Amino acid sequence: MTTSSIRERELRVAGIRTVLRESGPADDREAVVFLHGSPGSSADWIGLLDSIGGKCRAVAWDAPGFGRAAKPSDFPHAVEGHAAFIGTALDTLGIDHAHLVVHDFGGPWGLTWAAAHPERFASAVLIDTGVLFGYRWHALARIWRTPVLGELFMATATRPTFRALLRRGNPRGLPREFMDRMYDDFDRRTRRAVLRLYRATDAAAATGPLSAVLRPLRRPALVIWGAHDPYLPVAQAEIQRRTFPDAELVILDESGHWPFMDAPEAVAAAVTKFVQHAAGH
Repeated sequence: MTTSSIRERELRVAGIRTVLRESGPADDREAVVFLHGSPGSSADWIGLLDSIGGKCRAVAWDAPGFGRAAKPSDFPHAVEGHAAFIGTALDTLGIDHAHLVVHDFGGPWGLTWAAAHPERFASAVLIDTGVLFGYRWHALARIWRTPVLGELFMATATRPTFRALLRRGNPRGLPREFMDRMYDDFDRRTRRAVLRLYRATDAAAATGPLSAVLRPLRRPALVIWGAHDPYLPVAQAEIQRRTFPDAELVILDESGHWPFMDAPEAVAAAVTKFVQHAAGH
């Protein structure tokens, strides 16, 4: 897949330097906004940025502490801290209305911003993420949330171990380039950010209040889920209709937690069709 339509530049948001990847009309005040997970980076979205950028403005950045973004030790690594960063980034980019495309922790970050700014929230594509009723932390998250044990894991995680973890629950397999890039980005400061984020997040506390704000908005939503996701069970896909009653569901039977990597054509087709319709193109 060609990526020639994607532009890359430095972005500074509230004094924090990051990398911005964008495609489509640069000055539109309505945009598709991609938010990666933890760990992850804006590079996760290169294929979709290229697919969507022909008609819509599309942007993706590395969140503070991740990828090639600055990794300040005093950044508030909590859902609320990342949601606030999203709002400031959109202001900096001149984006008034956002069609969110989110994955993993990008879901709570983006939806928390959306609940606080409903007039700017246009639609959502939820990829293995969302408002997670009845969710219990997966085994790796429980390790990361445990003092000392989490630090021990991070200190001893090697490239082969990391690849093995990413392969778990992904019957199609994942591109080696994707796994190696994620590990290369998983430096000491990112590992510390991941621990802080997981320990600051209560998976259940905000679910009810967040859904109560978002459900009455009746925003268009597309839910895409890998049936073999070992971290966020596929049962959560249908549960998203508690918050987005009119949501379309796409379940990918042979995919895991990163369907945009193990089934890129299917994900690109579904996301592009939904976003262009939601944005009126």
